Amino acid sequence: MKAKSLKLSRRYRAALRTYLKQGRLASLKPAGGLGDLAQAAGLETLDLAKLHEQILVREVLPNCPARKRAALINQAGIFFATAITPIEKTHRNAQKAAAQIKKFVETLSRRTVELAVSNLELSLEITQRKAAEAALKKSEHHYTQLLKQSDSLQEQLRRLSRQILSVQEEERKRISRELHDVIAQTLTGINIRLATLKKEASVNTKGLDRNIALTQQLVEKSVNLVHEFARELRPAVLDDLGLIPALHSFVKLFSKRTRIHVHLKAFAGVEQLDGNQRTILYRVAQEALTNVSRHAHASRVEVIIQQVAKGICMKITDNGKSFEVERVLNARGQKRLGLLGMRERVEMVGGHFGVESVPGTGTTITALIPIGKAARNANGTH
Repeated sequence: MKAKSLKLSRRYRAALRTYLKQGRLASLKPAGGLGDLAQAAGLETLDLAKLHEQILVREVLPNCPARKRAALINQAGIFFATAITPIEKTHRNAQKAAAQIKKFVETLSRRTVELAVSNLELSLEITQRKAAEAALKKSEHHYTQLLKQSDSLQEQLRRLSRQILSVQEEERKRISRELHDVIAQTLTGINIRLATLKKEASVNTKGLDRNIALTQQLVEKSVNLVHEFARELRPAVLDDLGLIPALHSFVKLFSKRTRIHVHLKAFAGVEQLDGNQRTILYRVAQEALTNVSRHAHASRVEVIIQQVAKGICMKITDNGKSFEVERVLNARGQKRLGLLGMRERVEMVGGHFGVESVPGTGTTITALIPIGKAARNANGTH
């Protein structure tokens, strides 16, 4: 019995699909033949209705456009009514029963399809909502990271401001001490010698030339000290002759004072930079070499300024001891600008600042200053 039902199911499926595909020109003979087979197999109208419904809902309607579903259901209903006619002939009110069953099948099929479509739309909406929730979470995470970065940058700026004020105050104290302890004392000595010379000139001119020479030496020393202060505050050669002569002068004095050998190699085109950019490179070199003398315990430093694809690059490399770059950059309570100050100077003109410190090799500081189109883009101008 089961084998007969399975065979009938396959034949019914094939016949129904053929009938629906052929449309109005299709013959209903196969439907009537299937009805005879179903009756011979002992199947009832409800059995055939379930089979028809299963094939229609699961296989036919899902692939049918919505605007054609009603017509397709009606056409399938005609096939079904023809198929159950042999069965219903053995019962009373066959036509009435067939019409009722047809209506039942149509209604059930329509509701089933509508339910399937609703489920599909609901599933799609759930998927879209999950995607929206995921995107929202990702966006919230992104903004949280940006907020953390912003807080970190603000803290760095506050720390840098405190450091600048501290450094300025320390610099004022140093200059004040130097002016008081060196220049003021020297000028006082000059004043005393001039008073002595005045007295000696009126009494005895012996040794006058020697005292005048000593006084001249004190004056010359005072002038040199004033010039040295001026060079530290702002070297005139940087404005008058350019960056390379200013660096040569600074390196020469630095090597003489610290006994650290410094090799300077500079690209002449660096003088094409504007005054602010040249000053930044000078200050970075000045601060870097000062840090070398204070902390690195190096014997040799190489300063190279060269042209690269994106601008002018200055590299300062020493053979001293290394340090933890991130720890120094993020350290609190420093009384000097150090690496953070150099980085802020370079980034102020749209440049890039980098530090690499390797144990046993030393430290390399890189300052890249953009020129031309790269500089305009970095500064947001056109």
